Amino acid sequence: MELGLTVLIVGVLSLVVGSIAGYYARQTIAKKQLHTAEGKASNLLEEAEKKSQEIVLEAKNKAVNILEEAKKKEQERENQIIRSEERLEKREGILDTKMEEIERGRVSLEKKAEEIRQIRKEVDEVKKQELKRLEKIAELPKEQAKKILLQLTEEENREYFGKKLKDMENNGREELDKKAKDIMTQAIQRYAGSHSAEATTSTVSIPSDEVKGRIIGREGRNIKALERLTGIEIIVDDTPEAIVISGFDPIRREIAKIALDKLIGDGRIHPTKIEDAVEFAKNEVNNKIKEAGEAAVYDVGVVGLDPKLIHIIGRLRYRTSFGQNAMLHSIEVAHLSGALAHELGADAALAKKAGLLHDIGKAVDHEVQGTHVEIGIKILEKFHVGKDVIDAMKSHHEDYPFETPESMIIAAADAISASRPGARKDSLENYLKRLEELEAVAMSFPEVEKTYAIQAGREIRVFVKPDKIDDLGSIKLSRAIADKIEKELKYPGEIKVNVIRELRVTEFAR
Repeated sequence: MELGLTVLIVGVLSLVVGSIAGYYARQTIAKKQLHTAEGKASNLLEEAEKKSQEIVLEAKNKAVNILEEAKKKEQERENQIIRSEERLEKREGILDTKMEEIERGRVSLEKKAEEIRQIRKEVDEVKKQELKRLEKIAELPKEQAKKILLQLTEEENREYFGKKLKDMENNGREELDKKAKDIMTQAIQRYAGSHSAEATTSTVSIPSDEVKGRIIGREGRNIKALERLTGIEIIVDDTPEAIVISGFDPIRREIAKIALDKLIGDGRIHPTKIEDAVEFAKNEVNNKIKEAGEAAVYDVGVVGLDPKLIHIIGRLRYRTSFGQNAMLHSIEVAHLSGALAHELGADAALAKKAGLLHDIGKAVDHEVQGTHVEIGIKILEKFHVGKDVIDAMKSHHEDYPFETPESMIIAAADAISASRPGARKDSLENYLKRLEELEAVAMSFPEVEKTYAIQAGREIRVFVKPDKIDDLGSIKLSRAIADKIEKELKYPGEIKVNVIRELRVTEFAR
């Protein structure tokens, strides 16, 4: 019993001692951990203080920089204000000087005005005195004397007054003419077209002078074939890397140029290839005519025309009038007509359309009998163009009376385009007309197939139908053509007539 009690007491004491020891051990461990946390907190506080000091220092530096920048800007503004004040002071000085000058001028004018008023008073006084003297001398009242004087003045100056009225009438007409010229000038300025005159030569560039030999061919057969097919003279001279095409017909020149370019590009030049190239060139020129007509219609802004009529307009690209390109002239007349119609309150769209079509007859006047105005009227009637357009275009050469305001506008625009400096060259037109007449004389013989005037009209080449004439007949024909040229044409120097008879036979072996 005692032993058990002893054991119990010992166990309780051991439990108490163990609890106390565990408490103290736990307190010791907690103190160590606490010291560790405090150290970390202390380090964190030190770092935070350092960072805050750095931030404060950086903020102070930024504040100092901002203050310095603000001081600089403030100084610049003060300088600007000082400069502005100086400028204002100078201007105020100038204004003060000008005001003083104006004031002096005003005082001077007032003095002069006062002097003039004084002089006027003196003159009025003198007039009154003179009138009184006249009344005393004439023994007539003022009104009656005035009436007599007016009658005498009117009788003596009747002729003068008539002349004065006539001058006033002429001045009124001059004012109207001036106004009309102003309107035309404005229209011309609104459309500033370039001056263009067609030449009679074109140049074809070649890669090297070796090509010249191939173009001439053996015994000249290639160049002869090309001249025969195109009716153009090919000039192969010492000009480096160039060949000159000479001829008065722009279409022939263009065909020859395209054909030469194609042959030079291909490199194979012989009569068969030349024929193919010329045929290709003719088709190409036909396409260019179509494109030119469409471009002209688009440029002017005319709609609703028949495609065939547009093609005829395109032919004007290769037609000249006194050296002036007919298509460019027609486009120019259309624009000028539209501008004039707009200024005068007429129908601008109608004027433009009639202006573009006014010379349409020139596209085929070398193929159809009649003046280009008559031919143009027939063409427009054929393609059902409105009567108002025909009435507007047919009077531009005064062959028909002016029926509408637009017809007068077309005539004025045509005269402006044709007469401005550099637009036309009479000598060139006369030269081209002489060449056309030369070809027409040769073509009047039934045996002739084609004829081409070359060498500036000093030579004509006549190609005859081989089945219609023999060699002896060719000799006689050359003499007959020469005689007819001598009788019907006037020309300087002499003209060489070449009659060419070529028989070509083709057969196929099957």
